[in-house]
Order: sequence, then C-alpha cells, then structure tokens
Amino acid sequence: MIDKINNDKTTEIILNSIADGVFTVDREWRITSFNKAAEEITGILKEEAIGQRCSDVFHASICETNCALRETFKTKRPVVNRAVYIIDADGDKIPISISAAVLKDKSGNVIGGVETFRDLSTIEELRRELEKKYSFNDIISKNDKMLQLFNILPSIAQSDSTVLIEGESGTGKELFARALHNLSYRKDGPIVAVNCAALPDTLLESELFGYKAGAFTDARKDKPGRFAMAETGTIFLDEIADISPALQVRLLRVIQERTYEPLGATESVKADVRIVTATNRDLEKLVKSGEFRQDLFYRINVVRIKLPPLRERKEDIPLLIEHFIRRYSNLKKKLITDISPETLAILVNYDYPGNIRELENIIEYAFALCQGTVINVNNLPENIRPEEIRPLAKSTSMKDLEAVYITEALKRNNFNKKKTAEELGMHKTTLWRKMKRLGIHNST
Repeated sequence: MIDKINNDKTTEIILNSIADGVFTVDREWRITSFNKAAEEITGILKEEAIGQRCSDVFHASICETNCALRETFKTKRPVVNRAVYIIDADGDKIPISISAAVLKDKSGNVIGGVETFRDLSTIEELRRELEKKYSFNDIISKNDKMLQLFNILPSIAQSDSTVLIEGESGTGKELFARALHNLSYRKDGPIVAVNCAALPDTLLESELFGYKAGAFTDARKDKPGRFAMAETGTIFLDEIADISPALQVRLLRVIQERTYEPLGATESVKADVRIVTATNRDLEKLVKSGEFRQDLFYRINVVRIKLPPLRERKEDIPLLIEHFIRRYSNLKKKLITDISPETLAILVNYDYPGNIRELENIIEYAFALCQGTVINVNNLPENIRPEEIRPLAKSTSMKDLEAVYITEALKRNNFNKKKTAEELGMHKTTLWRKMKRLGIHNST
C-alpha cells in the first residue's frame, strides 16, 4: 500500500513538472487525473475537473465529431499532434495540439485513456505577426514586385489621379482598387464597383449615369446611376476595355469635365468621384487597332498599376493557401488546419490560368472533400492531380520546397540568374541571396 502511495506521488510530481497539459479518463470518459499545466492552459482547477466528463471540461472543436480519445479507444492506435481548439474557463478559444493513447492494465485490458495537449497560442500569435508583415489591405504577398506596389500604393491613393490597373482575371484588381480607396482622403465616402463586361451597352449607360422619369417607356421615376452613388467616393470600372465607342465618348467627357448627364436630363450633373479602371486586356494594342479611343486611354492611364499573375509570384502560394484554409475553416465551421507536403508541392508547381481566384476555388473544393484535418492530394480537383505523385518525406519543409522551386527555374533558364530572377519576379541580388541561403550551386 505504501509503495502504491509513493508511486502515485512520484507520478503526480512527474506529471506536474511537464509543460504540456496531461489528463487521464476512465472508460466512461470521466477525468481521473489533471496536471498543473492542464490547469494553467484551461483555467480550470484540478478539483473542478476530476470526475467530470472530458467534453464538459474542454468543449473542444472535435469533442462531438472527431474525438481523439474515442478514436484511439476504437483503433487501439495513438493519435499524435492533432490541431484543435478548446474553450477555456473565460470562454476564449485556445489553439492546442493534442495526442492521445489508451491505458491498459497488467492483463492488457483497456481501462482508460491519456491525452496530452500543448498550447499553440504563442505560435498562432507569431503566425499572425508574420502575416501582417506580408499583408496590405487584405492583399497577401511576399513577392518583390508586389512589395514594391505596397510601398507606392499610399502615395498613389493620396494623389486622386485616375488609375488604370492591369492584370489577368483573378489577380486581385478589385482588391487593389479598394485598397486605393481605403488609403485615400475619400475613404469615408462610398466605393462603387461596376463590371463593364457584365451588361449590354444600352443598360450600362443608364447603370452608370442614371435616368430621369420619362426618359424611356418604363422609366416611371428618377433612378440615380453608379456615378451618383459613388459621389465623394470612388467608382471602380472593371473590364473597361469592353465598353462601346459611344460609351467611351461619354466616359471621356466625365473624366475631362467632371460632369455627366443622366438619360433624359436637360442639365449636367457634377461628379465629385475618383475613377479607378481595370482591364485584363492590352489597351495599347486595342488603341492601335482602333477598338479603344486613344484620348480616353491617355485619360485613364495617368497612373498605371500592373499586377503579376500568380505563376510569376509562386512564393506567395503557401501564404495564400494558409490564408484560404483559415478563411474556409471559419466559413464552413470545419476544422482543417494544414496541407500535406505532397499536396503543397503540386499546388506550388501548378500554373493557375485563373490566378488567385482559381487557387481559392481549389481550396474550397478541397474543403468539401477533406474528411480529416489535413488536405491531401485526393482532395484536389482531378485536373490538378498529376497521374503519378512523387512522394515527399514528411519532414519536407517550406525551405526544401523553395529550393526545389528555384532550382527548377534555374534549369529552365540554363542557370541564367538575370532571366531566372525576372521569371520569379525578384531582383537578381535577392535570387543570389536565396541561392546562398538554400545551398543552391550555379549548376547541377
């Protein structure tokens, strides 16, 4: 008996010296031990926890659907480092990593389970700080060209000049337009977005400038247009290349004279609006072919911002994936915390004709299929999955993936650093520093 008491005290001392939270349960899921770290992480005293069902104490995100202890009881295999959230005594969500295993008596019978958990709050805070470093008004990037845009965007925003944003579909042109608005002195006014390609020309004109009652058969009362709605704020004209020559003339007058006339009106209306336009087409070619007015092009091209496609800023793909995983975890109320190294390698090497919008769609699709907490290759759309998947070691790090990515780019350019840097969207000296840091030699 004395030996048993001494053993119990020794066990308690050992458990209380561990930084990780540790608790045990019996076959009825009732807590039988609860160490000091468990008290500190949860804010719940040992005396309050003992005898309670573990789900009543932790309120974890997996208690009802994916309980680690229930899984280890069923499979007799341990669960290792599963990321979840628990609710502490103050009602706050705490990110933790849990591991679980069964407890057996001398005869090999399962008599309960043990679970350890580690507080990830500090890591989560560091991750948030890292994201702040690479984010700007909801735009996320560590690409050199994008960081240069981040630096000049506040100055452009304050100028109130007309801006032309160029970039392929899905590169985030509207996000940049909203960032310009949010950084400008017009930020307290509205920002109104119009997709010029979404409406036929006759409807687009009335949509932009509004109309007066009686202007046409169904015009029973005045209707303000988008320019009126954007007064004192910003109007964002997306797909500007798709407007007709007649509408180009009207838009030119608005930019030049800052006035417009609603359909059926006899007097001009002043427009106190900043105009930001965007296109995924080459306007200079359209000017040469006569499809777009040269004078309008000059008026909207006072400040030009060119957004690189995602295939030219692949170092941003892991950042964006992490961002979308968190977004859809909240939207879908589904606990997915990570992506496997093999899956990440596939997504980093994909070219994304649909750019960031396509990447977001891929992650949303993966959320619909993923049954666990980690997105795997089988969760990707079929057109993304390669026929043969080269396995990566579980220890594959972001550093390893970056090294592979840069080495492949160097090979494509015959180890010409200038061309490789241009393809990767970084300065030649940045490429040289990365090669030195990653141990990449001039040839292989």
